[in-house]
Amino acid sequence: MTRTAAPTAAAARRRRTAPPRVHPAWWVAAVAFLVLIGAAGFRAATGVLIDPLHEEFGWSRGSISFAVSVNLLLYGFTAPFATALMERYGIRRVVAGALLLIAAGSGLTVFMTSQWQLVLCWGVLVGLGAGSMALAFAGTVAGRWFVARRGLVTGILTAGGAAGNLVFLPLVGILAEGPGWRFASLTIAACAVAVVPLVVWLLRDRPEDVGVRPYGAGADWTAPPPVPPGAARRTLRALARAARTRVFWLLAASFAICGASTNGLIGTHFVPGAHDHGMPVPVAASLLALIGIFDLVGTVCSGWLTDRYDARRLLAVYYGLRGLSLLFLPMLMAGNVHPPMLLFVVFYGLDWVATVPPTIALCREHFGADGGVVFGWVLASHQLGAALVAFGAGLVRDATGSYDLAWTTAGGLCAAAAILVMAVHRPPRPAA
Repeated sequence: MTRTAAPTAAAARRRRTAPPRVHPAWWVAAVAFLVLIGAAGFRAATGVLIDPLHEEFGWSRGSISFAVSVNLLLYGFTAPFATALMERYGIRRVVAGALLLIAAGSGLTVFMTSQWQLVLCWGVLVGLGAGSMALAFAGTVAGRWFVARRGLVTGILTAGGAAGNLVFLPLVGILAEGPGWRFASLTIAACAVAVVPLVVWLLRDRPEDVGVRPYGAGADWTAPPPVPPGAARRTLRALARAARTRVFWLLAASFAICGASTNGLIGTHFVPGAHDHGMPVPVAASLLALIGIFDLVGTVCSGWLTDRYDARRLLAVYYGLRGLSLLFLPMLMAGNVHPPMLLFVVFYGLDWVATVPPTIALCREHFGADGGVVFGWVLASHQLGAALVAFGAGLVRDATGSYDLAWTTAGGLCAAAAILVMAVHRPPRPAA
């Protein structure tokens, strides 16, 4: 009797100490993916609401676009400091607070009566919330929780940012056309609040908080030492060093044009621009979401090409082709979806953020250990360009009654970006 009981007790002890079948890192990554989808969708929804707000309040498209530009600007300039915030206050607190900011900004718009309230709600609150969950969040989660599959997880989380448009834009377009823009805003606020319990329950700052090692870490793995205070100061010092170089300004200027021709122009004004030609808002929003699908394919292929070809030449090709497609866009706008418009969606979608991998590669080549931080500032210039053109294109629409000048001007800017990136010199090769 004793001989049979002993193995049973030992087996019970092994079961109690056995690691979970699903490593907690995957639950953290799943919640992070959901959060990034929501953040991208919430931030991009403003483009669908420009016409409904214009029709109800009579506000000019330029003034509505100003709120969008504030949103984009804060999104870009919050991102470089997001890592410092997470180091200081923890991932879970920062993300939960950011989601509540987005929910407040979106929900309070139903009570607004003045334009400044739109700037405060959708520009400031939603911009700060979405910026706190930008690419820095994806990199922090992948870096802390994964040793094996880190690149895969980083790619998946980055794709989550693009996938947000696929989920939310058609839904927001349908709601804005049906129950109205207020119902759409409240739906966005409810979705943001609904994610908060998952963040509090499953999102943890580090693997050691739940007594496990990062996924794929060996038995000899040791927890990294705490990051010393002053992460924000180091971020500013990296900017000061990079700003003394010609390469930084060339990359920042070209990436500002990238933001201007994507998030600022197409991401904000494609839906109202298509609606001007009689296309229903849900259909136009679905086309914008379809651009996001091909964006995923184009980004993956661009990463593969960046490993094999000169990043400068790739960027020149990407900007040149994007500019060409934008020059043709005024001739493609119509009240229905026709094959040439679908061709534009595919062609432009493949090029949407294909510029990111080569730009990151150039930052690493020229700025070494500071490359990641410098890219954060280059990304801020991306959002600055997006903010300026989001506002400027709205003014063009008010002044001329059409977006045609905005499309063609952006095409010319892309040609200028192709010249700028080719002016970036190749870093010297180390001596053999």
